[in-house]
Amino acid sequence: QVQLAESGGGLVQAGGSLRLSCAASGRTSSSYAMGWFRQDPGKEREFVAAISWIGGITYSADSVKGRFTISRDNAKNTVYLQMNSLKPEDTAVYYCAARYGSSRLAAHEYDYWGQGTQVTVSS
Repeated sequence: QVQLAESGGGLVQAGGSLRLSCAASGRTSSSYAMGWFRQDPGKEREFVAAISWIGGITYSADSVKGRFTISRDNAKNTVYLQMNSLKPEDTAVYYCAARYGSSRLAAHEYDYWGQGTQVTVSS
């Protein structure tokens, strides 16, 4: 099993930046893909970005392309989400997720989830 712990959320003004981190622990010796999702109350969990274990191949939702960057440090078992040019519509709880094998864009394809971190963007 993999345990995930997010950090770095908070309150920021529109146009500002935040950097989320997600540290993985447990069975991290096998290759696993990691992703970021977000969720507003009453809405479905939305894909934000994902990154593969090998090669660091990344995928991003159209809504965040050019603004958010996902990266990972395999030596530290940590994935990051750099969020720039934040907009009020980016406000949500952001979740880190992991799955063994290749990257996927659907939430149900991920097996392990962090507890989430709140990101609030004020206008």
